[in-house]
Amino acid sequence: MENTVFADSPRGRQLQAFNRLLDILDDLREKCPWDRKQTLQSLRHLTIEETYELSDAIMRNDIPELKKELGDIMLHMVFYAKIASELKAFDLADVLNAQCDKLIFRHPHIYGDAKAETEEQVKQNWEQLKLKEGNKSVLGGVPVSLPALVKAMRIQEKARGAGFDWEKKEQVWEKVEEELSEFKSEFNMVAPEELDREKATGEFGDLLFSLVNFARFIDINPEEALERTNLKFIRRFQFLETESAKDGKNLRDMNLEEMDSYWEKAKKSE
Repeated sequence: MENTVFADSPRGRQLQAFNRLLDILDDLREKCPWDRKQTLQSLRHLTIEETYELSDAIMRNDIPELKKELGDIMLHMVFYAKIASELKAFDLADVLNAQCDKLIFRHPHIYGDAKAETEEQVKQNWEQLKLKEGNKSVLGGVPVSLPALVKAMRIQEKARGAGFDWEKKEQVWEKVEEELSEFKSEFNMVAPEELDREKATGEFGDLLFSLVNFARFIDINPEEALERTNLKFIRRFQFLETESAKDGKNLRDMNLEEMDSYWEKAKKSE
């Protein structure tokens, strides 16, 4: 039976909106001096900025802002494909069809005869299939430019997909305690000027890596956890600034005990 999409159906409206975006971009690329000037390289840093703005909207659970940022990201993706088509490299249809083909290939438990009853089995299948696609290493798909905390999480997830992982979270916590004990005993006992900073940096990295590993085992996203703490600190510090200013005080003239009283008020106000 032919799959007919009606214009007034949800899918029909989506296709119309997407086609409208393509038409507008064609116009802008032809007529707007700024849009005409853009290249793959010039858009790159803007895309990174838009991605972080999308992340911020998600963290704040700001749904109206999420819609806006998704639109910005969508525009960038279409823009890259438009430029590539002008370079005779590929067009948007090539991009979408390649993605569809990849999704079908990586889901043989849906589109083939493979079995995957759990999320873990799906992830393990993915890593094996990626190797068949030409990746020389399970870790080869981890972008070099990822922020270190996110990269640590992705490295560990991919290693787990290949079967290289701890069996129990208790084992991971023992590793955390081991790394913390080593770091404390070696680097908390010397004067700062005597510190071997190269070695201390390496050991601190080991400690963070083990903490990321434990967070993964108890299903906590360490990047999200740290960002929530960042936002919480910002809220409390800005409360401290605002309320102390109302009382005619200047932060630089206040001692730590005075600041802490406002900090406790900030915690209670949340």
